[in-house]
Amino acid sequence: MDYVYLILQMLGGMGCFLIGMEIMSENMSRLAHGSLKNMLNKTANNRLAGVGIGTAVTAIIQSSAATTVMVVGLVNAGIMTLFQATAIIMGANIGTTVTAWIASLGTVDISKFFFLLAIVGAFMMMLCKKDNHKTVGSILAGLGLIFVGLAYMSDAMGDERIRAAISPIFAAINNPILLILIGAVVTALVQSSSAVTSIIIALAAHGIVIGGVGDGVYFAIIGSNIGTCVTALLSSIGASTNARRAALVHLMFNCFGAVVFTVFLCLFLPFNTSFSELVLTKMFPDSIEWQISFFHTFFNLICTALFLPFAKGFVWLAEHIVRDKKKQQPAEDGVMGGLDERLLLQPSVALGHLYAQMGKMVTYAMATLTEAFDAFERKDTSVKQDVQARNAKLAEANRAAVEYLVKLSASSLVMEDEKTISGMHYVLNDIVRIGELADNVTKYTDHYERDGLVFSGEFLSMTQEMFDKIKKLYDACLTAFLEKDYACLKEADAIEDEIDNYRRTLVNKHIKRLNEGKCQPQNSSVFINLVGNLERAADHLTYIAHSID
Repeated sequence: MDYVYLILQMLGGMGCFLIGMEIMSENMSRLAHGSLKNMLNKTANNRLAGVGIGTAVTAIIQSSAATTVMVVGLVNAGIMTLFQATAIIMGANIGTTVTAWIASLGTVDISKFFFLLAIVGAFMMMLCKKDNHKTVGSILAGLGLIFVGLAYMSDAMGDERIRAAISPIFAAINNPILLILIGAVVTALVQSSSAVTSIIIALAAHGIVIGGVGDGVYFAIIGSNIGTCVTALLSSIGASTNARRAALVHLMFNCFGAVVFTVFLCLFLPFNTSFSELVLTKMFPDSIEWQISFFHTFFNLICTALFLPFAKGFVWLAEHIVRDKKKQQPAEDGVMGGLDERLLLQPSVALGHLYAQMGKMVTYAMATLTEAFDAFERKDTSVKQDVQARNAKLAEANRAAVEYLVKLSASSLVMEDEKTISGMHYVLNDIVRIGELADNVTKYTDHYERDGLVFSGEFLSMTQEMFDKIKKLYDACLTAFLEKDYACLKEADAIEDEIDNYRRTLVNKHIKRLNEGKCQPQNSSVFINLVGNLERAADHLTYIAHSID
């Protein structure tokens, strides 16, 4: 019965540790939501900058797998190139080693005091009124739970009977290839190299060292780096060719690193010594857990230093392994480039991605309106079907965007993002309405042609001038929307006022011409409705810009 209790205690401690990791990483992401988005948007071609971005993002979200999955999503969406992704992936492997150091900290004597972080964080969550303070409380609570979980696992594995039972088993597994395979398989199943490394550290703290004395445990650490690639590989299934290449780069980086370090560690064997005995025990005497943490960081730093100069070589190799399809059809229909659900791992990043895609929808809707207006001036009724087809695509894009927003709403969001999502639903409606107004213009073209209406050159010139103002308004509104540029918002308001006044002027001139007998009465319906619809399109563009308020 005691064995059952100890096993349950160890599993409970592992669960507490994993929950603490999830709470801490999720709330750190929320606290740094703007920073994460800005970092991942800085997809410069500078390799060192890419490594820094990958390291920083992963250190915040505590998961190289999550970072790599997001990178696969960004590559799939065409936001990031494969070369840029390669550097960020290398940096992600460095950032994930932070967890091992936290786990090692849990083995020191003062770690019991860290339990207090859980209760301090809990009180902050309950008593604080500001969202940021609550988020900080959640981070502290998560960190406290990590140490509580480590303590439970440590106590369970510290039992003499448990150690006597499992130590010989772990010590007997000393084949480097087998240890790498075990580390890779266990990590692939758990989907977290951080969790596996932390468990290895907790075992080692009580003398249960995988692979026995020497460098055996480090082969398992190397294997865990390979196993974490499975998450990205699975996420790339069904993605674009470049996205699959990004996942492959992650796998190649860790596999090549595993080969280099396996050879390196095995070179010590003929001399009846080990890297651990020669270097690590001198740096961290009597502390195997700190030795493991250092090796985990050392492994990823050295691999990055070795392979970063050959980043283009990784890209070249990935391109030759995963080849383009000979008759590959474009995935985009011109409305937007697709909404990648991999990015939902970080809501602020996904929101920024959706913003860019909605900008494309605005452009598509404006192009549809332009096509309809130009056809009216030419008295061309043949574009009606094309406008309707474009509106069907716009409606489909709208449905996809709404579904994506619903999934985003289910994520853990900061208040600012919740307000943004609420406003984006209205923006989508405004975009669709612009397309519908374009369809209305094609109906006026039908009347124009069918009823044999005749409009003067002055009328056509005035409507063209009005539409030119709408194009100018579109430029200002799109910039305001995408860049949250309030100067452009003011400019848009001024142009929209001009359009309103111009519509009134046009209608008044038309009525005057009617009274003077210079215009046919049957023209009135088409004229007034046309300029009215153009003004409404301008209103919807302005509403889109004002969504940033």
